[in-house]
Amino acid sequence: MRPLDGIKVVTLEHAIAAPFCTRQLADLGARVIKVERPGAGDFARGYDERVNGLSSHFVWTNRSKESLTLDVKNPDASAILAALLADADVLVQNLAPGAADRLGLGYDTLSAEHPRLIVCNISGYGDNGPYRDKKAYDLLIQSEAGFLSVTGSPDAPAKAGCSIADIAAGMYAYTNILSALLLRGRTGKGCRIDVSMLESMVEWMGYPMYYAFEGQTPPALSGASHATIYPYGPFMAGDRRTVMMGLQNEREWRLFCEDVLGQPELVTDERFSSNSKRSAARDALREIIEHAFSSMSAAQVIERLDKVGIANAQMNAMQDVWAHPQLKARERWRSVRTPAGEVPALLPPGVPENFVPRMDAVPALGEHTDSILRELGYDAAHIAALRSAKAI
Repeated sequence: MRPLDGIKVVTLEHAIAAPFCTRQLADLGARVIKVERPGAGDFARGYDERVNGLSSHFVWTNRSKESLTLDVKNPDASAILAALLADADVLVQNLAPGAADRLGLGYDTLSAEHPRLIVCNISGYGDNGPYRDKKAYDLLIQSEAGFLSVTGSPDAPAKAGCSIADIAAGMYAYTNILSALLLRGRTGKGCRIDVSMLESMVEWMGYPMYYAFEGQTPPALSGASHATIYPYGPFMAGDRRTVMMGLQNEREWRLFCEDVLGQPELVTDERFSSNSKRSAARDALREIIEHAFSSMSAAQVIERLDKVGIANAQMNAMQDVWAHPQLKARERWRSVRTPAGEVPALLPPGVPENFVPRMDAVPALGEHTDSILRELGYDAAHIAALRSAKAI
């Protein structure tokens, strides 16, 4: 038994935030019916062709779902959506602002007939306020939330290399839905959930915002180094490979000077006598560290750091992560089916030992349309007529 076995989720979703949310629900056993546009589907299907001809984004966020093609603007669509929602537990949507209400899928409309239904709306800026109708994509939200102001280097601000604003919104939607299901178990009532990408991302910006509280200087742009803790970031070894390391306190600073650098006199060097001073003098300290590292390979540096218990990491590329020995040792990889064959997929993080997560196939566009409609009572002739009318 999985935690969400028996829970039915209907989702009108595209791109990343909502699909990432509903994939988490599917991992826990929920039945997720993904409504897609006939002919084209979720536009994330066309982002690239990197996974045996399939989109990397789509493969990542859409396993274990059923794909139903439906033109939601077609006159016949409302009856199909009504039938889908008759026994649904959750409706998730990240359509354009106001689109769900125009389709009769707003919470106020649905709750009268379906009082147990949980409706989760995911948007860029929320369902009210002056930014309500602005288009919002991941990079734009990273910028609007101030993330770009604290990443990169002074001459080149940088976005995150993955869709962190989408991921943040998707995870807050996921946890809010789980909370709403728990609350419904006590009250018997569903609810509306409003998740905005901006608010999700600003929550993640809490540290730099408080660091710059009431007009104080914000964290400096510092590339891959920590903005306010030093030494904490990338350092070059003698074999031209990069070692990532991070010191957190004065005890580690002493061990680093004495046992890693072999320069105990640095412990009492006034330039480096506190973290704030080391951070201010990072250029001089980097030169000292990399000069000491120049006589060692990256592996030798890591060996010394490990010996004294100083945190470190390799700067892995994607192929290194696919082959990561820790993930292999913990047996974290499984295979999932796709329309283009099987591909590896990571087990969901943190799954308890008392159930196995659901990791079913990534659906082809409209793969489940006929079976879902038959389940709703449509016969072959009616399904054919809907297809002829381009409703499905």
